Amino acid sequence: MRKVIGAFLAIALVAGVAAVAHRPGPAGAQGGGTIEAAVTYAGAQVVEKLKVNKDTEKCGTEAVIEKVVVGPNKGLANAVVSVPGAKGAPKGMKATVDQHGCKFVPHVTAMTPGELELKNSDDILHNIHTYSTANPSINKAQPKFKKVMMEKFEKPEIIKLTCDVHSWMLGWVAVMPNPFFGVTDANGAAKIDSVPPGKYTVEAWHETLGKQTKEVEVKAGQTTKVAIEMKK
Repeated sequence: MRKVIGAFLAIALVAGVAAVAHRPGPAGAQGGGTIEAAVTYAGAQVVEKLKVNKDTEKCGTEAVIEKVVVGPNKGLANAVVSVPGAKGAPKGMKATVDQHGCKFVPHVTAMTPGELELKNSDDILHNIHTYSTANPSINKAQPKFKKVMMEKFEKPEIIKLTCDVHSWMLGWVAVMPNPFFGVTDANGAAKIDSVPPGKYTVEAWHETLGKQTKEVEVKAGQTTKVAIEMKK
């Protein structure tokens, strides 16, 4: 009897070890990885200043157009970092651009194909005018009583956004083919989560400085850091 019980205990012990060995790990470890990008620029900021003589109660008397914004440690703001070769369905993200202080806020918006919410917080007349090739261009007035307009962009491309009423207003909408992208903050940092494991070419786009790429390998449950330096 003791031999039989011992045999059962041995079998149970082996089965337990096997179950632990094959137990699924945390969801993050089984899913994608994270890309943390640092985009830098060794050059100087590029800022234009224009006098404003229209709607000054909302727009102020001077418009500051920041075409190249460089922060601490040469970090470059407003660059779109993406992983074009990654496969993944859009996440149904909501993208919004506000017209506030006669500026497009944020200056650069990234989205997957779908609807873009255009807000008018200035309580004055604006006119949405887009420049694109893959998507139909838009040229629509947005009076002060029309607080929100919805527009659809269905094909990936970089779209220039202007206002015909206030000529200095400039923004960009990056329609991306997949949900693996980010826009750099004031420190030049962007984080992209849940990227499927694999080897990729990471791309950084900037309105003035163009594109730069970097090869990376993403591993499940791990963070991959990538440094991209933009050139003139």
